[in-house]
Amino acid sequence: MKLDFVTDVGIGTRATLGTIVLSTDETLEPEFARMTALEGVALYHSRIPMVAEITTDTLQQMERDLPASAQLLPESLDFDVIGYGCTSAATVIGQEGVARAINSVFSDALVTDPLTALIAAANALGARKLGFITPYIPDVSMRMRLKLEKTGFEIASFASFEETDDRVVARISPTSIATAIDRVAARADCDAIVVACTNLRCLEVIETAEHLTGTPVISSNQALAWHMLRLAGVTDQQSGMGELFKRVL
Repeated sequence: MKLDFVTDVGIGTRATLGTIVLSTDETLEPEFARMTALEGVALYHSRIPMVAEITTDTLQQMERDLPASAQLLPESLDFDVIGYGCTSAATVIGQEGVARAINSVFSDALVTDPLTALIAAANALGARKLGFITPYIPDVSMRMRLKLEKTGFEIASFASFEETDDRVVARISPTSIATAIDRVAARADCDAIVVACTNLRCLEVIETAEHLTGTPVISSNQALAWHMLRLAGVTDQQSGMGELFKRVL
Protein backbone atom coordinates (compact mmCIF):
# COMPACT_ATOMS: atom_id res chain seq x y z
CA MET A 1 0.00 0.00 0.00
CA LYS A 2 1.39 3.37 -1.06
CA LEU A 3 0.66 6.05 1.53
CA ASP A 4 -0.39 9.60 0.80
CA PHE A 5 1.41 12.46 2.51
CA VAL A 6 1.65 16.22 2.70
CA THR A 7 4.78 18.33 3.18
CA ASP A 8 5.42 21.38 5.34
CA VAL A 9 8.25 23.86 5.86
CA GLY A 10 10.23 21.57 8.16
CA ILE A 11 11.54 22.01 11.69
CA GLY A 12 13.00 25.51 11.48
CA THR A 13 9.78 27.51 11.39
CA ARG A 14 11.48 30.37 13.27
CA ALA A 15 15.16 29.85 12.46
CA THR A 16 17.47 27.38 10.77
CA LEU A 17 20.98 27.44 12.21
CA GLY A 18 24.15 25.64 11.21
CA THR A 19 27.41 25.25 13.08
CA ILE A 20 30.81 24.08 11.89
CA VAL A 21 32.47 22.38 14.84
CA LEU A 22 36.11 21.35 15.30
CA SER A 23 36.71 17.62 15.02
CA THR A 24 38.45 17.86 18.41
CA ASP A 25 35.66 19.81 20.13
CA GLU A 26 33.68 17.98 22.81
CA THR A 27 31.77 20.88 24.33
CA LEU A 28 30.07 23.07 21.74
CA GLU A 29 27.33 20.65 20.69
CA PRO A 30 26.11 19.75 24.21
CA GLU A 31 26.09 23.41 25.27
CA PHE A 32 24.37 24.53 22.05
CA ALA A 33 21.71 21.85 22.54
CA ARG A 34 20.71 23.61 25.78
CA MET A 35 20.88 27.17 24.48
CA THR A 36 18.97 26.60 21.23
CA ALA A 37 16.26 24.29 22.60
CA LEU A 38 13.47 26.59 21.46
CA GLU A 39 10.26 25.83 19.57
CA GLY A 40 10.75 26.32 15.85
CA VAL A 41 14.56 26.57 16.00
CA ALA A 42 16.43 23.90 14.02
CA LEU A 43 20.15 23.36 14.62
CA TYR A 44 22.47 21.36 12.36
CA HIS A 45 26.18 20.54 12.80
CA SER A 46 29.09 19.80 10.52
CA ARG A 47 32.67 19.06 11.55
CA ILE A 48 36.00 20.45 10.33
CA PRO A 49 39.39 18.72 10.66
CA MET A 50 41.56 19.98 13.50
CA VAL A 51 44.66 18.44 14.98
CA ALA A 52 44.86 18.39 18.76
CA GLU A 53 47.86 20.75 18.92
CA ILE A 54 46.72 24.38 18.70
CA THR A 55 49.22 26.55 16.81
CA THR A 56 48.94 29.47 14.39
CA ASP A 57 49.71 27.14 11.45
CA THR A 58 47.06 24.56 12.33
CA LEU A 59 44.51 27.32 12.86
CA GLN A 60 45.28 28.89 9.47
CA GLN A 61 44.72 25.57 7.70
CA MET A 62 41.04 25.65 8.61
CA GLU A 63 40.35 28.55 6.25
CA ARG A 64 41.08 26.18 3.38
CA ASP A 65 38.91 23.45 4.92
CA LEU A 66 35.85 25.57 5.70
CA PRO A 67 34.06 25.28 2.32
CA ALA A 68 34.24 21.47 2.35
CA SER A 69 32.85 21.38 5.88
CA ALA A 70 30.03 23.77 4.96
CA GLN A 71 29.11 21.46 2.08
CA LEU A 72 28.35 18.72 4.62
CA LEU A 73 25.44 20.74 6.01
CA PRO A 74 22.07 19.84 4.40
CA GLU A 75 22.11 21.62 1.05
CA SER A 76 18.31 21.61 0.84
CA LEU A 77 18.01 24.05 3.75
CA ASP A 78 17.96 27.83 3.62
CA PHE A 79 20.16 28.60 6.60
CA ASP A 80 19.47 31.85 8.39
CA VAL A 81 22.83 31.83 10.20
CA ILE A 82 25.90 29.61 10.08
CA GLY A 83 28.42 29.83 12.91
CA TYR A 84 32.03 28.71 12.77
CA GLY A 85 32.94 27.24 16.15
CA CYS A 86 36.57 28.11 16.74
CA THR A 87 37.54 31.23 18.66
CA SER A 88 41.27 31.05 18.08
CA ALA A 89 41.06 30.21 14.35
CA ALA A 90 38.53 32.97 13.79
CA THR A 91 41.13 35.33 15.26
CA VAL A 92 43.80 34.10 12.85
CA ILE A 93 41.59 33.84 9.76
CA GLY A 94 39.54 36.96 10.45
CA GLN A 95 35.80 37.57 10.28
CA GLU A 96 35.85 38.34 6.55
CA GLY A 97 37.84 35.20 5.74
CA VAL A 98 35.43 33.00 7.69
CA ALA A 99 32.38 34.58 6.06
CA ARG A 100 33.88 34.38 2.58
CA ALA A 101 34.64 30.67 2.94
CA ILE A 102 31.17 29.74 4.24
CA ASN A 103 29.30 32.03 1.83
CA SER A 104 31.07 30.31 -1.05
CA VAL A 105 28.71 27.42 -0.27
CA PHE A 106 25.68 29.11 1.35
CA SER A 107 25.66 32.53 -0.22
CA ASP A 108 22.56 33.86 1.54
CA ALA A 109 23.37 32.77 5.11
CA LEU A 110 24.54 35.26 7.70
CA VAL A 111 27.87 34.13 9.16
CA THR A 112 29.37 34.62 12.59
CA ASP A 113 32.15 33.18 14.70
CA PRO A 114 33.05 33.24 18.41
CA LEU A 115 35.30 36.29 18.27
CA THR A 116 32.73 38.31 16.33
CA ALA A 117 30.07 37.08 18.75
CA LEU A 118 32.16 37.93 21.82
CA ILE A 119 32.57 41.50 20.54
CA ALA A 120 28.83 41.79 19.83
CA ALA A 121 28.04 40.36 23.28
CA ALA A 122 30.35 42.79 25.08
CA ASN A 123 28.79 45.68 23.19
CA ALA A 124 25.27 44.46 24.05
CA LEU A 125 26.28 44.43 27.73
CA GLY A 126 27.87 47.87 27.47
CA ALA A 127 31.23 46.44 28.55
CA ARG A 128 34.49 48.21 27.67
CA LYS A 129 36.90 46.95 30.36
CA LEU A 130 37.24 43.19 30.06
CA GLY A 131 38.70 40.44 32.16
CA PHE A 132 40.02 37.90 29.69
CA ILE A 133 40.62 34.16 30.13
CA THR A 134 41.93 31.71 27.52
CA PRO A 135 43.34 28.18 27.50
CA TYR A 136 45.84 29.10 24.77
CA ILE A 137 49.59 29.45 24.41
CA PRO A 138 50.84 33.07 24.66
CA ASP A 139 51.07 33.67 20.88
CA VAL A 140 47.43 32.73 20.25
CA SER A 141 46.20 34.59 23.34
CA MET A 142 48.11 37.70 22.30
CA ARG A 143 46.48 37.72 18.86
CA MET A 144 43.06 37.66 20.50
CA ARG A 145 43.96 40.39 22.96
CA LEU A 146 45.18 42.63 20.14
CA LYS A 147 41.99 42.04 18.16
CA LEU A 148 39.86 43.03 21.13
CA GLU A 149 42.00 46.08 21.89
CA LYS A 150 41.85 47.22 18.25
CA THR A 151 38.07 46.98 18.50
CA GLY A 152 38.16 49.45 21.38
CA PHE A 153 38.14 47.21 24.45
CA GLU A 154 40.55 47.45 27.37
CA ILE A 155 41.93 44.19 28.75
CA ALA A 156 41.97 45.03 32.44
CA SER A 157 42.90 41.54 33.67
CA PHE A 158 44.19 38.46 31.85
CA ALA A 159 45.01 34.83 32.60
CA SER A 160 45.49 31.64 30.60
CA PHE A 161 45.65 27.91 31.28
CA GLU A 162 48.38 27.80 28.54
CA GLU A 163 47.36 24.36 27.29
CA THR A 164 48.09 23.45 23.66
CA ASP A 165 46.27 20.10 23.52
CA ASP A 166 42.59 20.56 22.71
CA ARG A 167 41.80 17.17 24.20
CA VAL A 168 43.09 18.42 27.55
CA VAL A 169 41.22 21.72 27.21
CA ALA A 170 37.96 19.76 27.03
CA ARG A 171 38.87 18.15 30.38
CA ILE A 172 39.50 21.38 32.27
CA SER A 173 36.86 21.18 34.97
CA PRO A 174 34.07 23.75 35.32
CA THR A 175 35.30 24.29 38.89
CA SER A 176 38.71 25.30 37.54
CA ILE A 177 37.03 27.69 35.11
CA ALA A 178 34.92 29.21 37.89
CA THR A 179 38.05 29.69 40.01
CA ALA A 180 39.80 31.37 37.08
CA ILE A 181 36.85 33.75 36.61
CA ASP A 182 36.96 34.66 40.30
CA ARG A 183 40.72 35.28 40.24
CA VAL A 184 40.59 37.45 37.11
CA ALA A 185 37.64 39.43 38.46
CA ALA A 186 39.49 40.04 41.74
CA ARG A 187 42.57 41.50 40.01
CA ALA A 188 40.85 44.47 38.38
CA ASP A 189 37.53 46.24 38.04
CA CYS A 190 35.93 44.79 34.89
CA ASP A 191 32.66 45.39 33.05
CA ALA A 192 32.58 41.74 31.93
CA ILE A 193 34.69 38.60 32.06
CA VAL A 194 35.34 36.90 28.70
CA VAL A 195 36.22 33.19 28.68
CA ALA A 196 37.43 32.30 25.20
CA CYS A 197 37.39 28.80 23.64
CA THR A 198 34.48 26.66 22.49
CA ASN A 199 35.96 23.57 24.16
CA LEU A 200 35.90 25.03 27.69
CA ARG A 201 32.87 23.85 29.71
CA CYS A 202 31.61 27.23 30.86
CA LEU A 203 27.83 27.16 30.56
CA GLU A 204 27.11 25.41 33.84
CA VAL A 205 29.13 27.93 35.90
CA ILE A 206 28.25 31.22 34.19
CA GLU A 207 25.32 32.26 36.37
CA THR A 208 27.02 31.22 39.62
CA ALA A 209 30.18 33.10 38.60
CA GLU A 210 28.14 36.19 37.76
CA HIS A 211 26.47 36.05 41.17
CA LEU A 212 29.77 35.64 43.03
CA THR A 213 31.70 38.31 41.12
CA GLY A 214 28.87 40.72 40.41
CA THR A 215 30.13 40.86 36.82
CA PRO A 216 28.60 39.51 33.58
CA VAL A 217 30.43 36.50 32.13
CA ILE A 218 30.69 35.87 28.38
CA SER A 219 31.90 32.52 27.04
CA SER A 220 32.63 31.61 23.42
CA ASN A 221 29.78 29.10 23.10
CA GLN A 222 27.30 31.29 24.96
CA ALA A 223 28.15 34.33 22.84
CA LEU A 224 28.07 32.36 19.58
CA ALA A 225 24.68 30.76 20.30
CA TRP A 226 23.26 34.10 21.47
CA HIS A 227 24.60 35.93 18.41
CA MET A 228 23.27 33.31 16.00
CA LEU A 229 19.82 33.40 17.57
CA ARG A 230 19.71 37.19 17.59
CA LEU A 231 20.90 37.45 13.97
CA ALA A 232 18.11 35.02 13.05
CA GLY A 233 15.57 37.25 14.79
CA VAL A 234 15.05 34.99 17.81
CA THR A 235 15.06 37.22 20.89
CA ASP A 236 13.73 34.87 23.59
CA GLN A 237 15.14 35.51 27.07
CA GLN A 238 16.30 32.27 28.67
CA SER A 239 17.14 31.51 32.27
CA GLY A 240 20.34 29.76 33.30
CA MET A 241 22.35 31.19 30.41
CA GLY A 242 23.76 34.31 32.04
CA GLU A 243 23.06 38.02 31.79
CA LEU A 244 23.78 38.00 28.03
CA PHE A 245 20.64 36.03 27.20
CA LYS A 246 18.55 38.88 28.59
CA ARG A 247 19.90 41.22 25.89
CA VAL A 248 19.18 41.86 22.23
CA LEU A 249 21.66 43.08 19.65
